[in-house]
Amino acid sequence: MRLKNKIILCIAVIIFLSLPFYVNANDEMNNDEVSEYEEIMLRAEVLEVKELKNIDGTQDFFGGQDIRQLVTVRVTSDEFYGTILQVEHVIVNQPKYDIIVDVGDKVILFCVLTDGEIVNAYISDYARDTSLKYLLILFAISLIMFGGITGFKSLVSLAITGMVIICILLPVILKGYSPILSTVLACTFITAITLVLIGGLTVKTLSAFIGTVGGVVVAGVLAVVSGEAAQLTGFSEEEMYMLLFIPQGIEFDYKGLLFAGMIIGALGAVMDVSMSIASAIDEIKKINKNVSIGKLIMAGINVGKDIMGTMSNTLILAYTGSAMPLMLVFMAHDIPYLKIINLDVIATEIVRALTGSIGLIFSVPLTAVAAGIFFSICNKNLPK
Repeated sequence: MRLKNKIILCIAVIIFLSLPFYVNANDEMNNDEVSEYEEIMLRAEVLEVKELKNIDGTQDFFGGQDIRQLVTVRVTSDEFYGTILQVEHVIVNQPKYDIIVDVGDKVILFCVLTDGEIVNAYISDYARDTSLKYLLILFAISLIMFGGITGFKSLVSLAITGMVIICILLPVILKGYSPILSTVLACTFITAITLVLIGGLTVKTLSAFIGTVGGVVVAGVLAVVSGEAAQLTGFSEEEMYMLLFIPQGIEFDYKGLLFAGMIIGALGAVMDVSMSIASAIDEIKKINKNVSIGKLIMAGINVGKDIMGTMSNTLILAYTGSAMPLMLVFMAHDIPYLKIINLDVIATEIVRALTGSIGLIFSVPLTAVAAGIFFSICNKNLPK
């Protein structure tokens, strides 16, 4: 059975690593299919960049002077591979919107077709997917190199997590179902699969599962209660506002989406803490099979005290790091504290960080108690 499991894991990891290349190939196939619809996305390489004179000399929307360029590119996508195009490219002197290209850069073209021929094209963005694929491969190799079979299992659980979110959770929410309920169910499934893959069908895994689900539920309930009390709108992020204009015309529960995001954000840290405590109690039980329930629980809580301090710090720092530009803006303009603390975006991040941290804290005693009871009842782990 162990050899069979290893073979299955190897196949799963190979599939996981080949996903980006499959997506790449599938993207080219999709381009073939949509060519009849006259609009496609193509990859290209920049061959030459020439600046054009701005004849009218008018200023752009932001008050600066437009820079017009004639960019020569060679298409590298299969259907039009090798096709040379000259596209006009405009730089409006705004870092958020400008795509600065140079010879050798890989870009994405938005092209308009007529009768199967490219009649118009412009540079839509940089081609970043290749670099991301190399980074993904490096991550997988590093995980396998240092983690061995556990690294294999981690990759499989990561692939399953991604599939659950992309193929199940998001489509369900997009159909109008409750984002909170859907997210709780998805997180429960992800937790079960991940912990079983990493720890097997053991008492340790069961204890970690109970602690993780309990901690996530606590974080979710607190997010809903405190979010309602703080009158969070759910529109602290620009992407949430964009959902108002999607073609499906779905009336989302925007607060629910916000709280669902908080639940997912807390899942990883809570799962980490729960498994660490369960593993520590497992090792104690292996060394001393006669240790009492009380001592096992206290040992788990003592281990959890050290972990919760650093992990809570991790959550707070993660959310703070993402908000650094905003905090710099506040400081630069000397905005009063009363104004800052009552902004929807700031209140949202505070609720997100604190509810996740509280859920993490509650997972410590939940895991410790569950592990202490189960390990005392069972003299050894459940069969793997």
